[in-house]
Amino acid sequence: MFSLLFLEVLILIGSFYAGAGLRFFDGDAFALPKLDHFFMSACVFAAAIVFSMSALGMYQINFKAGMRMPFFLQLMPSFAMAFGILTLVFYIAPDLHFGRGILALVFTISGTGIVLARLMVLKTSESSILESRLIFIGCGALAKECGELAKRAGNYRKYHIAGYVPVPSEEVCVPEDGLLKLEPGRSLVQLANQHRVSEVVVSVQNRRGGTFPIKELLECKLYGIHVTDSTTFFERETCQIRVDSVQPSWLVFGGGFDQSFVRAFMKRMFDVAVSLLLLLVSLPVMLLTALAIYIEDRAPIFYSQERVGKDGQVFRVLKFRSMFTNAEKGGTPQWAAKNDPRITRVGNIIRKLRIDELPQVINVLKGEMSFVGPRPERPYFVDQLTERVPYYNVRHSIKPGITGWAQVRYGYGDSVEDAVQKLQYDLYYVKNNSLFLDVLVLIDTFKVVVFRGGR
Repeated sequence: MFSLLFLEVLILIGSFYAGAGLRFFDGDAFALPKLDHFFMSACVFAAAIVFSMSALGMYQINFKAGMRMPFFLQLMPSFAMAFGILTLVFYIAPDLHFGRGILALVFTISGTGIVLARLMVLKTSESSILESRLIFIGCGALAKECGELAKRAGNYRKYHIAGYVPVPSEEVCVPEDGLLKLEPGRSLVQLANQHRVSEVVVSVQNRRGGTFPIKELLECKLYGIHVTDSTTFFERETCQIRVDSVQPSWLVFGGGFDQSFVRAFMKRMFDVAVSLLLLLVSLPVMLLTALAIYIEDRAPIFYSQERVGKDGQVFRVLKFRSMFTNAEKGGTPQWAAKNDPRITRVGNIIRKLRIDELPQVINVLKGEMSFVGPRPERPYFVDQLTERVPYYNVRHSIKPGITGWAQVRYGYGDSVEDAVQKLQYDLYYVKNNSLFLDVLVLIDTFKVVVFRGGR
């Protein structure tokens, strides 16, 4: 995806120069218009196109899975959005404007270039040259699950499973014809070289008892064969962290979990900037929402509820009220469900559009929340989940967010099982949190709200 993004940025900037050259061709040579900010205009054009394509999901790592329609049809809404962005930019900064005639040519050339580039990347990714050949150490349930995951990953990464190396005392859960038994006198490195393997995935559930081939794995690594733990493999392919198989040592000694001062400062600046912008843009919507809530069910307009934040500190989250005033008259907290009968008619609409979450920008500005992070849960449920779900408290090492990786990847959760699934995404975010990942979450949130109308 990064290679495709880099290639398309070059195409977009090159298309801008090509379109300008064709527009001002005088018969002898290219006479580019005398613009003081010509290169800046080209960069703005490229940025608008890339942002629009990203917002519509055209840079997701599994983009091939949704390619049921031609590329040029998928580009049309992206180009329409980019045209609107460029119109706004030219209004704010008229010096960057380069004329409608050039713009039409540039869009035509760049659209053709992007379609050809994506077709080339699509065909190249299907080539056996880029195929990764794997050997799994283990033959049990974990190895079977990893193998099935490698087969499903073919949407954006092509794998060939050379086989499974059985470990003594482990139940065989994979096909018998896929077993690769080490013959006496042969090493794991020789077996990997025989099958042209580039990666060995360790998928053994129980590594005790002296049967785990640690020396052979070290030898593989020394000979240039990539050795991957099953937890890392699962994280890489699904953007989650398995809760049931992760080891404490993996969390302690593995990479990620950056909570440095620089990261915290950058995140705070990002939170404040995005929150102020959202508050300014959404103020008319918030006023109309408050009026609609009052007309349907009178006051109160807002709903304040205790939630658990960073380091287990309790704070009161602010939301537009979407339920009837007696929603929990029994006094016992209840999970919020997708089709909850306690939700009002206005509440049903603002929940689908996530308008009910907008007042939480006040929590962000107060420093109680971030814009992106794990969703804060109520203390009643946190006490239950901490006892029943391993590593649940890890999500409280950073500030909770208005939106998050779990929200855009999983959605609603109304049970302990859902909490476990969402925790796998939350752990991934805590481990890999960065400004780039925050931007990805915002883009996915935009798509969820605008194009799917739900959470």
